[in-house]
Amino acid sequence: MVSGGHAIRGSRVGAGPMGEQERGEIAPRTVVSYWCLNGHETRPSFAVSTEFTPPEQWDCPRCGFPAGQDRSTPPAPLRNEPYKTHLAYVKERRSEEDGAALLEEALATLRSRRQGFAASRS
Repeated sequence: MVSGGHAIRGSRVGAGPMGEQERGEIAPRTVVSYWCLNGHETRPSFAVSTEFTPPEQWDCPRCGFPAGQDRSTPPAPLRNEPYKTHLAYVKERRSEEDGAALLEEALATLRSRRQGFAASRS
């Protein structure tokens, strides 16, 4: 008698007595080695086909650096730009004078709306 558990333990969905034979033939595979700047080797396998070309770079699962197929000259890590705020992007596109003019225009519009709202309440 099983109390508080499942009758079938250690089994997964799709597992059956036939195993791989049930799913058909496995495609021929090729293993490609990639090395990152830290010297880690990654060996993903790919299905072989007539139009197969392995990718030039692969991300190293250990350190995240890009890895290449040439062990002596692995690719350099990408340079990440720091996060910029919306204001930083605006300052790149506009000069101080343009920003002041836009701010004054927006404030004038806001003041005119407030005056119109105050006049309608009187």
